[in-house]
Amino acid sequence: MKTRARIAAALAAASLIALTGCGANAGASNAPAGDFPKKGKTIDLVVAFSSGGAVDTAARLIQPILQKELGTNVEVINKPGAGGQIGYTQLTSAKPDGYTIGATGSPSVVVSPLDPARGAKYTRDSFQPLGRQVIDPTVIAVQPDSPYKTLKELLDAAKASPKSLTASTTGLQTGEHFALAQIQENTSSEFAPVHFSEGASQATTAFLGKHVDVLVANVSDVTDLTKQGKARVLGVMTSERAPSLPDVPTFKEAGYDLEAGTVRGYSAPAGLPDDVAKKLEAAIKTAIEDPTVKEKMSALGLQTSYLSGEDYKQFWAGQEEDFKKVLPLVQKTN
Repeated sequence: MKTRARIAAALAAASLIALTGCGANAGASNAPAGDFPKKGKTIDLVVAFSSGGAVDTAARLIQPILQKELGTNVEVINKPGAGGQIGYTQLTSAKPDGYTIGATGSPSVVVSPLDPARGAKYTRDSFQPLGRQVIDPTVIAVQPDSPYKTLKELLDAAKASPKSLTASTTGLQTGEHFALAQIQENTSSEFAPVHFSEGASQATTAFLGKHVDVLVANVSDVTDLTKQGKARVLGVMTSERAPSLPDVPTFKEAGYDLEAGTVRGYSAPAGLPDDVAKKLEAAIKTAIEDPTVKEKMSALGLQTSYLSGEDYKQFWAGQEEDFKKVLPLVQKTN
């Protein structure tokens, strides 16, 4: 199977998983939750990227509903750096008592423990998935005054003069980095990656300041930029056009059968007591599927794609196997 098919399969796997309901995760403690959460005790929601990006925005959208459902304060804590690794380390190092949960996004959370060079102190089994929220397709954008009007023109230029054009990522081995590796393998168009390890907001700031030529981002990162005339999106790496970018062709329409994107959800440190896990999963499900939240996510260009904690866990395991096969691609394009 070709690399593009493997990654496409990882992104599409959600639609193939039969929903089996929300159960307690295997391996969780059977200790009773008691009075969880204790009145007045804050639950920290760790976001492994800086404020202002899509991960942070989604977390802050569900925050007030989590507070209502759980009856206590929920505080979003930004811990950016190392392509998400700093935040994931803090999340998995916390006590599995329900008072620390976090936003988890792949490929970063899946891939970082697979590469020994990253020195990650966690593995997939260090996380207890609580629910998946969205799949956010990757896009390629250029400056509004860029000479490149189409995706083919841009890729032809990157092929004719390898590494002459810089392109942003949100860190090593993140979704954008994988997307660039896919493009290089399948089209021979070679960009020079510039890694912004604090996340999408840092990469977008650099693009707006014209410090990078190409913005490799997600649909949610560019929807407003496009409306404001600050970016020209040339292609979406998914099988269908993004509802928020109806005039932007897919890569497939442009002649490149490539798909890539970021999957986001919420997790806790592994080993939650069963009752605590059930309370958190129920609150997260309610928050993700809240009509107002879904409407606001849709305005960002994101279609809610909820999976229960157990189904998110299965999806995550499938992604791990797929990304093990394609990891060498990004290791060659650092």
